[in-house]
Amino acid sequence: MTTIPDPLVWEIVKKNNSFLVKQFGNGTAKVQFSREKNNLYNVHSYKYSGLANRKTVSIHPGGTDLSVALTTTKTRKQNKPASVQHKSVMKKEFQKMAKAVINQVSDNHYRPDLKNAALARLSAVHRSLKVAKSGPKKKNRQRTKISFGK
Repeated sequence: MTTIPDPLVWEIVKKNNSFLVKQFGNGTAKVQFSREKNNLYNVHSYKYSGLANRKTVSIHPGGTDLSVALTTTKTRKQNKPASVQHKSVMKKEFQKMAKAVINQVSDNHYRPDLKNAALARLSAVHRSLKVAKSGPKKKNRQRTKISFGK
């Protein structure tokens, strides 16, 4: 079974697809975003496209507290959609999760060009999972000015 080359897929879907979001930026310049599943920056470009690339990386919340899921696609299972994704859930502290992402994306020669984007996405997802500390609010200990009207 032959598969379609990635650049040809990009040429087909780059002008119009269901995930494309066009917005106006500065002046009349259009900014294009994408809502694809495996797009790290949500930018409409060939490098980050989850549709046009066989090797994709996705980082999203894992479901439970502070767990992050790293999903990569298997290149040899492209014709079997049920088993094309490899998902690993990380429940460690941030430095160990970052090291695991670097090992998976860059050190294994999977997609080294996505290392910085994957770390940025990991940082954003991890930051969004943190719960704000609750407790008594700190009192303002600065002197207040009291003015008497004349």
